[in-house]
Amino acid sequence: MTIEEESIEQTAISRRERIKALRTAQELLSNPNEDSTQTEDADESSQEKNLNMKFRNYLPHDKDLQEGKLNPPVLPKFEDPIAAAPPPSEKIEDPFLNIAPKKPNWDLRRDVQKKLDKLERRTQKALYQIMAEQEKQELAMAEENGETTRD
Repeated sequence: MTIEEESIEQTAISRRERIKALRTAQELLSNPNEDSTQTEDADESSQEKNLNMKFRNYLPHDKDLQEGKLNPPVLPKFEDPIAAAPPPSEKIEDPFLNIAPKKPNWDLRRDVQKKLDKLERRTQKALYQIMAEQEKQELAMAEENGETTRD
């Protein structure tokens, strides 16, 4: 025989042994006998441990385990302090009013402000000159009438 045939036979023999072991284990579980009393004692102790289990969100189908079901917690009633206070009454404004500026010509004033300032200075200067001319005319009229004012 070659090496490959021997390895195939060895794997087949090991497989047969595993199958036999599984069959015997299955027979032991299906047919309890005196040899399995040790496993029954272990099962009882594990069931006792399971009885101590507490279930909050799950209701088990087993009657023994249903005793471990806990009642849902009772939450205290929450009173919202904000909801209790009446809402402040405010004027309801049209949101489109906030989009437009308060004065429709604000951008024009901003752009022309330098020119307006210069024009204001010239206006003040012109008014001063007119007032000075009027005073000169009044003095000239007063001198013609023979009125002189002494300070």
